[in-house]
Amino acid sequence: MSATPPTHVSVAVVGGGPAGLTAATALAGALGPGAVLVLDREREAGGIPRHSDHTGYGMRDLHRVARGPAYARTLVERATAAGAVIETGAMVTGWAGERTLEVTAPTGRRTVTADAVVLATGARERARPARWIPGDRPDGVLTTGQLQNLVHLHHRPVGKRAVVIGGELVSWSAVLTLREAGCRTVAMVTEHPRSESYAAFRLAGRLGLRVPVLARSRVVAIEGRGRVTGVVVEDADGARRTVPCDLVVTTGDWIPDHELARLNGLELDRGTRGPVVDAALRTSAPGVFAAGNLLHPVDTADVAALDGRHVATAVLDWLGRGAAAPSGVRLRVEAPLRWIAPQVVDPGGPPPARGRLLLWTDEHVARPRVEVVQDGTVVTRRRLPWPAAPGRVFRVPSAVLDGVRRDGGDVTLRLG
Repeated sequence: MSATPPTHVSVAVVGGGPAGLTAATALAGALGPGAVLVLDREREAGGIPRHSDHTGYGMRDLHRVARGPAYARTLVERATAAGAVIETGAMVTGWAGERTLEVTAPTGRRTVTADAVVLATGARERARPARWIPGDRPDGVLTTGQLQNLVHLHHRPVGKRAVVIGGELVSWSAVLTLREAGCRTVAMVTEHPRSESYAAFRLAGRLGLRVPVLARSRVVAIEGRGRVTGVVVEDADGARRTVPCDLVVTTGDWIPDHELARLNGLELDRGTRGPVVDAALRTSAPGVFAAGNLLHPVDTADVAALDGRHVATAVLDWLGRGAAAPSGVRLRVEAPLRWIAPQVVDPGGPPPARGRLLLWTDEHVARPRVEVVQDGTVVTRRRLPWPAAPGRVFRVPSAVLDGVRRDGGDVTLRLG
């Protein structure tokens, strides 16, 4: 952080996680020292990887595997070396005008005006109240983020026997954190036919970590007065049983941190609940861009980082030419698909980041056939060799849109 916090910069990046830091690195390298300001509300930048002390980070962007804290430090060091100013403990609370941010920091309140703004505020897991899990209200119910914060940053004990609600990739991350804290995971509960994470993680978790997975089941009550004593699990047939535990970890069920986008009146997508963007990651407000898991809650940290690299090109284009607002055809999905990102594409224009459309499904389809429909006509059918599975992003090559017409109506993607 600089001695005198800036009040005007070329680019303000809100959020110091993988997407924001990677965008800042690319932009500062092009614009010069001091031109890019990263505002992050935490005491240290780095985002969720900072307190996810396990391996698996950096494969796509760093081209090597690192543990979460090391990965976060690398991104911070790269952004700083490129000339970006990183201001931590700085909460962006609203907007004071076009591309003008209201900031509250230890140095006081001020406004920061920028020629371009990149929103990289990420996503969070829904806590218990938002999941409508009935029962008592005891101590000992955490999200994965709260768990990792307590264990990796504050080194606090969390319990001895845990039930993890959810079977996503982040659910196994929670199991690893619990093991490090000396807490045994006695059950993982998922409503799906199997844990939603990749097969390799399911196998390693069940054999290596010896975690029982209660599939086609759901937690219908949490028991305990002062402290959790157990959960009531109901299976698909309606049979119930109580699983004793002293800790419950709710995982997955993501929602973007979209408050700033909403306060600025940006168009939001009903599926992702994040801002509507085009392939260049431009939002509906001129000069305001978005990147990372604010747009696709939630993908891996390295994919979010590559979003940051991708958005830098569009930001520089805006700074140089004042590029037009998003235009093109609107993308929509049919159930069991829940959402798609980006939501606007220009046929014949530049492809989205990594040449991929990101989608979310509520049902498992082992060999999905993607159909692209415009004006009532199927313009593309493509069978993909990887499954569409709940709990993780379903990636579809953007080339499936090659037959879409620029002068046509909305485009719908569905599983045939």
